Parts: sequence; structure tokens; C-alpha cells
Amino acid sequence: MEDKSAVITDNTPPVNKTVQQKKYIPKKELYVFGFAALGQGMVYAAMSSYISDFYLNVMKVGPLFVMLLMLLARLWDAINDPIMGMIADRFDSKHGKYKPYILYGFIPIALLTVFMFFVPDFAKQDSENYTQTGTYVYVALIYVFWGMIYTMSDVPFWSLPNAMTPNAAERGKTFSFARTLNGIGSAVPMAIIMLLGWIKTPDGQEIGYETRYIIMSSVAAVCGCMLFVSSYFITKERIKIPKPVRDANYVSPLKLIFGSKQLMLVVLMGILSSGRYMLQAAAIHVSRYTFYLEGMTVAESQSTVQLVFSVCTAVGMFGAMLATPALIKKFSYKSLIISTSLAGGVAGIIGYILGPTTGYNLWALIPFLLISSIPLGILNVISYAMIGDCLDEMELKTGRRESGLGSACQSFVNKLGNALATTMIIAMYMIVGLDVNAMAEAGMGEFINPVELGNGIRNGMYMLVTLIPAICLLLCCIPIFFYKLTGKAKDDMLTALAEARKERGVKIEEGEDEPEVFTEEFIEEEAETEKENNKENRN
Repeated sequence: MEDKSAVITDNTPPVNKTVQQKKYIPKKELYVFGFAALGQGMVYAAMSSYISDFYLNVMKVGPLFVMLLMLLARLWDAINDPIMGMIADRFDSKHGKYKPYILYGFIPIALLTVFMFFVPDFAKQDSENYTQTGTYVYVALIYVFWGMIYTMSDVPFWSLPNAMTPNAAERGKTFSFARTLNGIGSAVPMAIIMLLGWIKTPDGQEIGYETRYIIMSSVAAVCGCMLFVSSYFITKERIKIPKPVRDANYVSPLKLIFGSKQLMLVVLMGILSSGRYMLQAAAIHVSRYTFYLEGMTVAESQSTVQLVFSVCTAVGMFGAMLATPALIKKFSYKSLIISTSLAGGVAGIIGYILGPTTGYNLWALIPFLLISSIPLGILNVISYAMIGDCLDEMELKTGRRESGLGSACQSFVNKLGNALATTMIIAMYMIVGLDVNAMAEAGMGEFINPVELGNGIRNGMYMLVTLIPAICLLLCCIPIFFYKLTGKAKDDMLTALAEARKERGVKIEEGEDEPEVFTEEFIEEEAETEKENNKENRN
């Protein structure tokens, strides 16, 4: 009889692997963790999608200062994130390794999110109390402190699935579910901004962006953080790995992380794909300075363009996220990332070519925007699961699992990616000579028709949602070509890890409901389907 265990996929439960056949996370716990991720997505998207527009076009902070602030804050994150990861890994409490930080962090995050979009009197340029120095100090302090407090809870939160279950398939399912809801949460701030764009004040005027942003940030902060903190009360850390013995052979956590070739490939993939964040972060900028829809007021045009971008990225990204659980039964993580990123890159290049040739016709861009958004969903979900696999390999080889530090790598990559995307947006303002302060002094107002700005500005901003993300998606495929934890190699690693955990005395608490055991017939059927349709996954 043919050995069918050689043709399992990344998420197919292998034969005779007790740990990989059990279900540890009850549905209630899974749902609570997922909706906590949704709340976190609301808070993070409020910052990542709109902070550049708020600083440049509402507070009218100099673009060079904003760009330097983003880059210097990420240099600090390169220190702060690993420190937080090591703290989470090293210290334990009766409430768990990771959960307490969620409880400690949710109120400060909520307050700082609101203050980030609040313009004090001394920061308003039309106020007699205005001071540029005070404005810059205020912006820098709030932004940096927000990043630090966010890290304090973000790193432990995304470390939780590694402690909730030893089952790699269940862990992947948990990440997939949570990242999908996290993405849905990220659409909430966009929806609020768009809805406010269609609402008029009692005297028939459009609601200004300063008011829109304070309403959006308040809703995201309160609702998002209340959902986020719920995970503290329901989730359970089941894997108890003994603390490492500090002897002559002890290896530092950072050396372990940087010594994991597979993990470094995933990190490099995330950095190279950072341009993908511009499909969301730059949408408000192209709605201001690239697209104008005839027959509408400028304010209505901006809101409509933002709506189209939000719907297209939501359909592409969330559709991919929802399809991921089914896709990873048939395809490896590696093949999904490469295929979707290549498709998204090609679509972005075609979309860029169409821009000037169609007179920046928004409707012509839609199909290519949809395809370009698919890798956003795949990368958002699978990168977390791949880091979990890399930590499995680390634990097998060293007996140590630096989950907090591994999560810190992903947290840093996410923030670095958003900062690089924001930096590219700000750099484009400088390259095309888009001076917001000069336009304000010229009396052009808050709502400007892009047609009046010329093709140089329009095309430069258009590149932010087409050509630049496309190049980044193509580049991110390169490191993943060398990723090895897939197919039979991953299966063998999980088998060896289960045995090693028994020998090392790793304690794993059972789930609260009955274990879900996959039958031999189910496994053989999945293996046969895999053999017929996806022979490439044997490698």
C-alpha cells in the first residue's frame, strides 16, 4: 500500500500524531479571541490608514518632520519590540505569560488613540496660541508613546495562539480566523470616515476632516479596546514549556531568533511587501489629489473614491482571508504567497499603465485593484502561521520556544511596513511638489479639485496605489522561494517535535470540549486529493 502520509499539506492532520489530531480550543474561546482581534484591528487601522493624512492635511505638519518621525520611531521599535517579546517570554504570573499585558494596555491605548487625532489649541495654525515647536513636540510624544503602549499588548496578544494549542493545524486555523476578523475591524474606521463625508452639518456644510477624525478615533478607541480586552477573560494558555537552564551552553534569545533561517525569510518577506499597505493608507491621498468624479462636488467625489477603494480592497483582502482555511488544505503556505503576490504585482503594473491613458478613470482601475488586494489577505493570515511553524522548528532544535520574541518580529515588521508605506507617501508629496501649507495660504480650501493640480501631481499620487505596491509584491516572492517548512518536511518536523515534548516534560492542558479526532478515512481521502491535484506540495 502506498504511503499517503507523504502527500499531506500544511494544514492536513497527519496519521498517528495524537497531538495533531486533538482539538484544544473551544469554540467560545476561538470566537472571543477572533473578536478581540477585530477590536485591535479597529484601533490599529485608525492610526495606520489615516495618520499621514491627518498630520499633513489637517495639522499641516511639515512633510520632512513627519517622515523623520516615522523612521526614527521605527528605529526605536527595533529595540522596543524585541525587549517586549523577551519580557513576555521570561516572566510568568498566575494569569499567564501573555494575558496580563492585554489587561494593562487597553486603557492607555484607547486614550492615546483619541489624543493622536486631537488638535490642541496651540497646534492650530489659525490660533493666536499656535506654536510650531509645541505642535511638533506634541505630535512626536503622542505618536511614540502610542507605538510603545501598543507594542506592550500587541506582542503578547499575537503570541497567545502559540500557547493556546500545540496543534499546528488548529493554531493555523486560529490565526486565520483572528486575522480575518482583524481585517474586518480595520475597515470600521474607513467606513466611519466615508459615512461622515456624506453627512451635512445643520447649515448644509460638509463635516471637516478634523471633526471626522476625532469622531472616528473615539469610536475606534472605545469599541475596539472593549473588544480587545475581552480576550483576557476567556483565552487560556495551555502549553507550559520549562524555563531554560542558564548554563555554559545557554544561547541568548536574540541569537536564537536571528539564527532561524526560516524565520528570517518570513521577516524579509514582510519587509519587502511593505508597499502593500499603501493600497489602504494612500486611498485618502489619491481621493484628494488624483481622482475627480464628474457631476459631484469635490467632497462627494472624495468620499466616493474612498468608498470604491475600501470596497475593492475589502472584497479582495477579506475574500482571500475567508478562503484561506479552504486553500491551505490544498496548497502550501509557500505556493499561496508566491502565486497571489505575482498576480497582484502584475495587476498593479497594468493598473498603473491604464491611469494616464484613461485620464485616471477610477472605474477602469477596479478589476486590477481587486486582484492587487488579494495578497493583502493571504499575507496578513499566513505570515503569522508561518512564524508559528518557525517557532516549532526552533523548539525542536533547541528545546526553547521564544513565542513572544517571534511575535515581536511580526509586530515590528507590521509597524515597519506601515511606516515605510507612510514614508513613501510623504516622499511623494515632496517629489511632486505638493505643498499643503502653500495651497492653504493661497485660499484653495480643504476640498481641492485634482484636475486643477496638473498631471504631475496626479500621476505621482496614483503610483502610490499601483506601481509601488506592485513592485513590493513582486520582490516579496524572492525570499519565500527559499522557505523549506512545507509539505513532508513540515510533517516530519511536527512528528519529531511531539516526541521531543514528551521527553522534555512539556505540559499541555487539554481543551474544555471533546477532542476532535480526524479519522483514518478522512486523512486518506485528503491525502489522495492532495496527491492528484497538488503534486508540487511534496517538495
